[in-house]
This record gives sequence, C-alpha cells and structure tokens, in this order.
Amino acid sequence: MEKTPAPDDWLATNRANWDGRVPVHTASDFYDLPGFLSGNEALRGFELAEVGDVSGKSLLHLQCHIGLDTLSWSRRGATVTGLDFSAPAVEAATELAGKIGADTARFVVSDVYEAVEALDGQTFDIVYTGLGALCWLPDIARWARTAASLVAPGGFLYLAEFHPFGDTLGDDGRTVEYDYFNRDATVWDDPSTYTDGEVTSLATRTVEWQHGIGDVLSALVTEGLRVEFLHEHDFTLFPRFPVLERDRGFRFPAGQPRVPLMYSIRASKPA
Repeated sequence: MEKTPAPDDWLATNRANWDGRVPVHTASDFYDLPGFLSGNEALRGFELAEVGDVSGKSLLHLQCHIGLDTLSWSRRGATVTGLDFSAPAVEAATELAGKIGADTARFVVSDVYEAVEALDGQTFDIVYTGLGALCWLPDIARWARTAASLVAPGGFLYLAEFHPFGDTLGDDGRTVEYDYFNRDATVWDDPSTYTDGEVTSLATRTVEWQHGIGDVLSALVTEGLRVEFLHEHDFTLFPRFPVLERDRGFRFPAGQPRVPLMYSIRASKPA
C-alpha cells in the first residue's frame, strides 16, 4: 500500500482491475448467480426498508457492477437503468436481465462522472448507489454534482456504503491505526478480490480514496439535496475483522465497544 497523489491513470487502472473481476465474480459463491436466478434476494433488509416501495418508479443504479442489486429493484417493480465503467460487467448484467425476463432493464457503459452525458440528460425518481462504490472516486463533490443532477424533481438519492471509520481500524478490529482525515490516494497491488474463486486474469493495481461522512453530506447539501436521514449501522456484510461474529451480518461481539461499519443516506430533491 502506498499513499500518494492520484496517478493520472487511476481510471484506466481501476477499470482494468474491475474488468478482470467479472468472470471471477460471476462464478463465485459470494454472488451466487444460480441462487439469484432462482429468486434469491440480493438487497439488504435495511435498504428495502429505507428506500421503500419502488413500483412504477424509474431507478438509476450508479456503479452497478454485474447488476444483481439493479435487477433486484426491477423485480420489485422499478424500471431500472444500471451504469458501470466496465464493459464486461455491463455485458454480464445485460445477460442476467435476459435470463430473468427483466425486459425493461437496461445497462450502460460509462464512467460515473460522465453519466449525465451517457444518459442523455435523463433524470430518475431514484438514484441508488450501493456498497463499496465511493472509494473508487477521487472527487466526492463532482460525484454529488453528477448524482444530484440525475435525480428528478420530487425524487431522491439513496446511498448505502461501508463506513469510513472502519478504514481507521487495524487488522485486529480494535485499534485505531489509520488517519480518518487522510484524503490522498491509496495505491494497492493485490492479486486477490473480495469473493471466493481463483483469480487468473486480474490486473492487480487499484487506486482508492477515503471520504469522510462530513464530506459526503456536505457535498450532497451543496447540490441542493435535502438530507432526510443519515443512519449508521453496527454490522457489515463480511468478516472484515477476525473479532466480528455472524449475527444478521457481521457484528462486534457482546461486551466490546462498537463502531459504525456501514451507513446509509437518503436525500431528496425539491419538487
């Protein structure tokens, strides 16, 4: 791991890595495509509760990867568009849409910063961004400006993310070892991905950034969105630290002080 200003090739570097992840992820138990095709739910319970009924609404999923979350919203009645910078991911998502009969779902290849142009200025009732998306973007103000411009008047943006406080903890999950306020790029060289399965064609280098909660909220408010809530969650989706125990996700054990591991924001645009 190397702390450094953002390299000029950060976008191409990250795209190459995510292109390589697609065949590994589609074959993984983590994503469980056979289970999804048979009807398993890909969304988390708190997302369903916080977003609410999507029937008859248009929904845009930014940084959608292979489209499981996108298509889960389609199953619940939304007319969905997924956008991702990886052409192989969009191809996989489009294939999945065909297999489940999501005839109105569409997937678009684009860098998230270029989404407005890629979507011809269309706006949506709901703009959704799922877990593990913001760390790949260097400029959170530009992201908020893009996302807010895609929300139709009277609509809202919904963001679910891993909490940046978790990034300050060491491998033991108990000790603060890293600077919460560091905003430099972090360059990784890692041949693995977060799912199971053998990695054979992965470009190993990636570039990531940390965005504090205040940065994200301030960026959304600056773009004229009204924050309806910020919820912090004491669990996460995977055993990030060995101390975590499985309990409707993964949580710190009873008796240990807890810190937030995920958060969610809903922010609306005035009608």
